[in-house]
Amino acid sequence: MRDFTNEDTINDLLEKTKNPSSRLAETIIQKSLKLKGIGPEEVAVLLNCEDGNVLNNVFSAARQIKESIYGNRLVLFAPLYLSNRCVNECLYCGFRRKSVKTNGRVLTVKEVRDEVNALIAQGHKRLLLVAAEDPTIDIDYLEKMIKTVYDTEVGHGSIKRVNINVAPMDVKDFTRLKNTGIGTYQVFQETYHRESYTTLHPSGPKSDFMKRLYACDLAQKAGIDDIGIGVLFGLYDYRFEVLALLFHVKHLENVFGVGPHTISVPRLEPAHGSSIASHPPYPVSDKEMKKIIAILRIAVPYTGIILSTRENATLRNELFHLGVSQISAGSKTVPGSYSGNTSAEGQFSISDNRSLAEVIEDLANMGFLPSFCTSCYRTGRTGENFMELAKPGEIKNFCQPNALLTFEEYLLDYNPKLAQEIKDFLSSEVHKIPDQKVREMTSKKLESIVQGKRDLYF
Repeated sequence: MRDFTNEDTINDLLEKTKNPSSRLAETIIQKSLKLKGIGPEEVAVLLNCEDGNVLNNVFSAARQIKESIYGNRLVLFAPLYLSNRCVNECLYCGFRRKSVKTNGRVLTVKEVRDEVNALIAQGHKRLLLVAAEDPTIDIDYLEKMIKTVYDTEVGHGSIKRVNINVAPMDVKDFTRLKNTGIGTYQVFQETYHRESYTTLHPSGPKSDFMKRLYACDLAQKAGIDDIGIGVLFGLYDYRFEVLALLFHVKHLENVFGVGPHTISVPRLEPAHGSSIASHPPYPVSDKEMKKIIAILRIAVPYTGIILSTRENATLRNELFHLGVSQISAGSKTVPGSYSGNTSAEGQFSISDNRSLAEVIEDLANMGFLPSFCTSCYRTGRTGENFMELAKPGEIKNFCQPNALLTFEEYLLDYNPKLAQEIKDFLSSEVHKIPDQKVREMTSKKLESIVQGKRDLYF
């Protein structure tokens, strides 16, 4: 195994592209609108650019690219924390071994079912299962919990897609994980800067930089073709991290022919028992967060960019316009907290405390189409099949109608008051579907949902 991120190359690129001309930056922005992405040196130019007018054009391009590929839909999900008991000593994390050694918790089948019941009752259809690294969180446990999630139903509702964020495994266990019916396997490098990684992960299995770096490779070899990567911004220079993410993307594309299904952009927030979390080594400003998200959208146009509730509601509403395509809502990071059965600590502080219903109302008022769609995963539009549609911008021909169908279900079953308030908005969204036949089929399916049908999709 080799470190394909290549620190020397990244540092050279950042040095070479210092103080770029506005003209060069504008040329790169125009190139990005072709939806083919841009290369590492071009990304370095934009990362080093501080011209306000140019950055506004970067933001505009990111918004245009996202809408060209995915339309105005934003996919919603919730994280479900299975445990906070961890053997790692990550210095920035509320789940670090020293912080939870007397208050660690791993949810039982009943507790997971209670959590899922609570989440379905809110209207969720997509979950991200998250587990700290502990010997009890093995593949047998995960298989049992994933089955529990899928088997739980409340009225019309059930969870249709389970994504998962857990510690790296070997190929054999990844194969078993694939067979549970998960969607995306997600693992973050946290920081790609080797020295910082070693300092911040002094003990535990996670201290192995290369093992974590190649986790996505092993998952791909096991047949999991939807992969999610990410960085915890604030641990090292954000410009270095964005370029390292891009080199990781290129590695996956070169080796497997498929880049990451998602890229997450969490920013370091205060966490119980961690002074580093409250005083980031490399603080990232709100302006820099906007820059990070927009440049990632430009550089990797096909990927889903995920924004968590670490950010406050006001900033999140701004970031939604800069290329974000998936968001968590109504999140809790304490195991057992959705059903109220908890005494444990959360992984980090949540800044956006709006409920799912409040987030959805705000999205609709801003002109976004809330989506709980799970059709790609369920119809085999994953991996290469997904990329063949996403890269040329054709995936939105599925995203728009499927978002409407899932949103209509949500409104009828969980928020009928909002349904009355946004009738005109829904009607206008149907009319946006360019293909007449698909538009007519969508209208018929929407009427079927009003008549009581559920789980309709393209």
